[in-house]
Amino acid sequence: MRFPLLSKVAALAAVMVVLLVALNSVDSLVHERQMRQREAEHGLAESLAGQQTLLGPVMRMQCDETWERAEGEGSSRKTVTERREHTVTAWPRTLNVQASALIEPRYRGLFKLNGYLAKHQVSAQWDPIAAPAPGSGQPGARIACQAPTIALALGDARGIRSAAVRVEGRELPVQPGSLLKAQPHGFHVRLPEQGSVGVPVQMQLTLELAGTRGLAWVPVGQDTQVQLASTWPHPSFGGRFLPVDRQVSGSGFQAQWKVSGLATTARQVADAGGAVCAWHEDGGRAATAAEGGRAGCVDAFGVSFIDPVNGYLLSERAVKYGLLFIVLTFVSVALVEVMRRLRVHPIQYLLVGCALTVFFLLLLSLGEHLPFGTAYAIAGVACTALLAFYGAHVLGGLRPGLAFGGGIALLYAALYALLQMEQTALVLGSMLMFAVLAAVMVATRRIDWYALAAQARGEAGVQATPPTQAATSATQA
Repeated sequence: MRFPLLSKVAALAAVMVVLLVALNSVDSLVHERQMRQREAEHGLAESLAGQQTLLGPVMRMQCDETWERAEGEGSSRKTVTERREHTVTAWPRTLNVQASALIEPRYRGLFKLNGYLAKHQVSAQWDPIAAPAPGSGQPGARIACQAPTIALALGDARGIRSAAVRVEGRELPVQPGSLLKAQPHGFHVRLPEQGSVGVPVQMQLTLELAGTRGLAWVPVGQDTQVQLASTWPHPSFGGRFLPVDRQVSGSGFQAQWKVSGLATTARQVADAGGAVCAWHEDGGRAATAAEGGRAGCVDAFGVSFIDPVNGYLLSERAVKYGLLFIVLTFVSVALVEVMRRLRVHPIQYLLVGCALTVFFLLLLSLGEHLPFGTAYAIAGVACTALLAFYGAHVLGGLRPGLAFGGGIALLYAALYALLQMEQTALVLGSMLMFAVLAAVMVATRRIDWYALAAQARGEAGVQATPPTQAATSATQA
């Protein structure tokens, strides 16, 4: 072979292509498992209850305006009664919510979804509600109003475990349906016909509500205050308003929101038929009810109960470093090959790369049954031991093999640190690459690469000479 060094580089490039294809296959498998997890979460939410958003309470009163109008002349003259409906909506002057959320994990096969049971103590006060004045402009028009109702709309009414409403100290029967066109899921109570019009109204609500993923509220009061406590240590606050005060620890969190009616258009948008929209950790919003046409989404705020130790997410991030792992390992083997005048076949490089690739497959599969740290340790120890054993034979000795295994172990430790430090992963990865490049440059600074290539060509030429030709040359000499 005339150019052995170039041929080996080409062979190693082909090995890298094969390993890159294998890494892409593992990455595709990770994405497939993530999709199955989302499908399982969606199925659990459909069977239990989805993300809950509370809109209300709101007081509404249906009124009928009637008047009489004469039609015809003479003997055909008759009196016709006409009618028009009015809906009077009153939002709370003050709204105070005291809530606690107990996490109830749900499982479907290998997949887990964070469900919760939220207990609410809601207190709301309204200014006096009055019947509207006749608006038809007809003489003799009359207004007759039904008893007011107080309604609470929910993202998913299936999550209602219990609900009790007291108005002015009197418990009222709770009826299904919120009576709101844009958000019909929920419940309502009908106030007594006597003593509820023209006077202030105060309501206390006790509500137990189950849901999944997140819990949110719509600030419908002129002054809205929400306090939430939970034992979940990984809250993700979002929506249109962040808490004014929050305390997060390993044993849970406490958060408090204060929203002025001057800071939100929630009541106006809800009056116009706006939809309650689900908000996500990425900041996007998606309607959970009919969009209400022109109205858009009602302002809301709340918390998502996220699981930061997501094995699929961490596996996906780990696979992204797979190519870097393989390159660093190949560089280390090639450096030893050059420094110690060894010969490592491309097939041996391929086997080492396959062992590194299998690590990510082991990490994914073990992570579905074990905590991520345990799965990472088992996969890392197994692959390190295998590579140390194989390296002892490839590199010609137990000590080089142990040193090779130690280097692989350091790479796995560095990768684990990068996975845990999401915010500083880029800078740590850059520093690691710089350190490796500096080490390679320092170790090879005295190597004469032209002489090395010439030596490789000479050795290849000697090996390529047939025995009979060598004997003939010796005889002629």
